[in-house]
Amino acid sequence: MITKSEIDKLVCKYENTDFIKDDPIQFPHRYKNSKKDCEIAGFISSLIAYGTRKVFIKKLDEFFVDIAENEPYNFIVNFRKGDLKKFNYRFGTTSDFEEIFVVLRRLYEKDGGLEKLFEYGYKNPINENMFIHISDYFYARFSENAGQGTYFMIPDPKKGGAMKRMCMYLRWNVRKGPVDLGIWDFMPTSKLLIPLDTHVARLSREMGLLTRKANDFKSVIEITENLKNFDSNDPVKYDFAMFGYGVNN
Repeated sequence: MITKSEIDKLVCKYENTDFIKDDPIQFPHRYKNSKKDCEIAGFISSLIAYGTRKVFIKKLDEFFVDIAENEPYNFIVNFRKGDLKKFNYRFGTTSDFEEIFVVLRRLYEKDGGLEKLFEYGYKNPINENMFIHISDYFYARFSENAGQGTYFMIPDPKKGGAMKRMCMYLRWNVRKGPVDLGIWDFMPTSKLLIPLDTHVARLSREMGLLTRKANDFKSVIEITENLKNFDSNDPVKYDFAMFGYGVNN
């Protein structure tokens, strides 16, 4: 297993502002002077943070500049079908984004916004999984026309998946640092979970942090628990070490 000294050096090297420019976290950073703009920009960025990084970053830039006109909160609370024109990304059609944005508008109009929803999930987990409340909120309000892309972007944690993009979104909003924004304070960093994709899973096995063969939510727990041996208060800071380990190797 990688040593604490080795993994801490990777965090020090890669957790810096230079990391932001090539990462989807650059978009909520654009709006960090407004909490609602910031959290909405982060949530939308997390929806399509999959596939080729350069491609989805270009797509997100198109969305925030050309469609939302650099006012993500205003765009969502005034959203109407047709506002997206023909915006889409891979599995997500224009209609899929419309389904999500209609529910997001309601969330801010009637139910306190994203922070309140995630806080409720954290304080009332189902089977020790806070994300079930988030997906259930959206699923209960999707129309019967909601497509496959809608459910890909808002995945169902009951299926046991890693929930990588939601773990990443929480890291952005809860941790404070040169990269993460730290705009939410309802949960401690010790309760965050590592954002797990195939890349992080492979590196975790190489580093001796993961023994499970499946890249699922149980693997997320296993990696995070092992990372707590290095820092019990902030295990997810080692997400930067995973990135750095991949670059170095």
